[in-house]
Amino acid sequence: MIAVIFAEQICPYDPNAQIFSTLEPPSALHPAGTDRFGRDMLSRILVGLQTSVLSTLTLVAIITAVGTVIGILCGHLGGIADSLMMRVSDVCLAFPGLVFALAIAALLNGGLQNAIIALAVISWPKYARIARSQTLALKSTDYIAAARLAGDTSSQIIARHILPNIAGPILVTAMLDIGTMMMELAGLSFLGLGAMPPTAELGNMMSGGRSMLQTYPWVIIGPGIAIFVAVAIFNLLGDALRDYLDRRSSHKQ
Repeated sequence: MIAVIFAEQICPYDPNAQIFSTLEPPSALHPAGTDRFGRDMLSRILVGLQTSVLSTLTLVAIITAVGTVIGILCGHLGGIADSLMMRVSDVCLAFPGLVFALAIAALLNGGLQNAIIALAVISWPKYARIARSQTLALKSTDYIAAARLAGDTSSQIIARHILPNIAGPILVTAMLDIGTMMMELAGLSFLGLGAMPPTAELGNMMSGGRSMLQTYPWVIIGPGIAIFVAVAIFNLLGDALRDYLDRRSSHKQ
């Protein structure tokens, strides 16, 4: 995250400056080489990592917030709205996620913002399902009944009792989803439906260098390693958070 936040200060050269020899192999001056336009690959990888990670965190924040709110309201209020939203989520879950996102992104004419929207449209139902199931389980507990008898409104019950008790599973799911969403965003960019040139984004950079894998492999291997490391770190972070919350839960019991 430090590298992501301070990418523009850390990168040794202007990531968009076409001032070097094209397709230079890795060296002391250019540890990751240069691309076919004479741009420093290390600088572009750092800025591309910033673009990919911040876009992914934005996407995960959107789908977590939207899905959780919908799930809590459906589980707590029930009725026609609950049935309607669950049928909508069934439709979203019925399609392969990336294929559905490809179709939506193509309709929106690509672009990083539209790629985020496309993935958000098909990714919120998972969080809605988790929040709804947790809310339904909590509705029948004694302390929720006591809160109703004490005169708490629905909004107060949700804010004081339901949301704090379902935050753990939602947070763990979101953390474990960061790596998946990063791969899917990179996949859309790789297929030309995400970030557009000259924007430095890891999937887009890999797409631009895929024809040179055998002749100039550093052009595609560098961004690929960056994606691998970022996804692995976020997955390990999600696993660590899940283990920590499990230990806290076991200790309380």
